[in-house]
Amino acid sequence: MPLRLAHLSDIHFGGENRAAVAAALDHLNASAYDLVVVSGDLTRYAERREFARAAEWLSALRGPRLVTPGNHDAPYLAWAERIFAPFRRFEATIGPAAVQTYQGNGFAVRGLNTARGAQARLNWSKGQVAPREARAAARWLAAADAECIRIVACHHPLMEMIGGPMTARVWNGAAAARLFAEARVDLVLSGHIHAPFAWAYPFGDGATYAVGAGTLSVRERGTPAGFNVVEIERAAIRIAALAWTGSHFEPYRTWSVDRRPSGAGRS
Repeated sequence: MPLRLAHLSDIHFGGENRAAVAAALDHLNASAYDLVVVSGDLTRYAERREFARAAEWLSALRGPRLVTPGNHDAPYLAWAERIFAPFRRFEATIGPAAVQTYQGNGFAVRGLNTARGAQARLNWSKGQVAPREARAAARWLAAADAECIRIVACHHPLMEMIGGPMTARVWNGAAAARLFAEARVDLVLSGHIHAPFAWAYPFGDGATYAVGAGTLSVRERGTPAGFNVVEIERAAIRIAALAWTGSHFEPYRTWSVDRRPSGAGRS
């Protein structure tokens, strides 16, 4: 049986598509997913009531999950907190912000926080990777069982989606993408741009894939609300972006890519 992973992002509680979010919960609980990954932006403005709604929704999920923060999960209006403790609210209600890990059910997943409360540029919503954190993630994944599918989860796409509806402009992003490709990571899951995509990094053996999920908020950017279903077989990885029709989810786009042989080139 293939491994099955659900990849959601940018739910933006406080501005969520309520019908789609409720239906997504029903779908996830009714389906046999080995893991659920949420790649950031659980909230709209990081208000406490938004985090409370996000935590309630997550607690209703059955099975294992990994959640990493996004730029909207740092307070939008509480400036002092945003600068000095940007993810305190996230950690109080959701879980660790700096690093998240999951290993089991055939997965080894490492969360990498690419969001910042403040940085030395005007647009604080863009991404940033600390090289030491990327190296730590690569080392942790390298130590995982060779049969595991190795995944990095982060909010911002490390490299830009060609033709995407917005940019991530991740500082040190290309270097991190190269590092993960050379470390033979299988998937890098992200969100942020509210549009699904799948493509191979142009580094290493070409078998490390960037996969983006859409949004479950009302802030659609040319694609309907939805999330991704990832099925991992021995020789292939299949990604289906599901779209909310107003009454149910149905396939919107699909990709099938070659999987690197298990344990290939790993020590």
